[in-house]
Amino acid sequence: MSQNPHIIVVDDEAPAREMVGDYLRMHGFTVTLCDGGKSLRGAIEASVPDLVVLDLNMPEEDGLSIIRDLKARTNVPVIMLTATASPIDRVVGLELGADDYIAKPCELRELMARIRSVLRRSAPAKPAAAAGPAAAAATAAKDRLVRFGTKWLDLEAQALRDDDGNEHPLTASEFGLLRVFAANPKRVLSRERLLELANARDSEAFDRAVDLRIMRIRRKIEPDPTKPAVIRTIRGGGYLFSPTADPV
Repeated sequence: MSQNPHIIVVDDEAPAREMVGDYLRMHGFTVTLCDGGKSLRGAIEASVPDLVVLDLNMPEEDGLSIIRDLKARTNVPVIMLTATASPIDRVVGLELGADDYIAKPCELRELMARIRSVLRRSAPAKPAAAAGPAAAAATAAKDRLVRFGTKWLDLEAQALRDDDGNEHPLTASEFGLLRVFAANPKRVLSRERLLELANARDSEAFDRAVDLRIMRIRRKIEPDPTKPAVIRTIRGGGYLFSPTADPV
């Protein structure tokens, strides 16, 4: 199995996808090219990639419906390629779980930088070096698990689980926010600070997407999402993670 990250590029325009594919291969990525949603699903059944670069504007099946379907099946990170400057498509795509976007025609160096950034954010944390077998294993298990309301966040596996061990779907961007909260308990974090710490781009679409992602996260972790006690909204300040949420 290749050690190089596997990227699937989805674009109905052959010259565009081949140009992106050639550039990524030249920089050490393993690349699969797809011309639409059908071929993408076939490629993922054969081999789950590390990331998908997806054109939003395709005649056969639009990118937003592909993102919705993809995120229902897997947690693979997605970077959207948008030919239009419509903020609505960007916000909807981010709400559906996409991790970043870039306008077409894109600067290939910028696209590669975005890919590397999303891959860094979505990569599971490396396990700590073991000093002594039993003690190190216990410490590692404790360090990687963070209680978020009704769930446990496994920082190493990038997974959200309930008390019975059942895993609940978590996008790379949602994990990025939870990881920031886990590292900053009982601290008020503004949207701008959350974006900075999560290595997300500072843009209008991302700023709005923070609220949407927090709403999605609350549905998964709060005992009562209508009265959030684990991730609280601080009026005029931002959000605060309360590890031991008091009953509301």
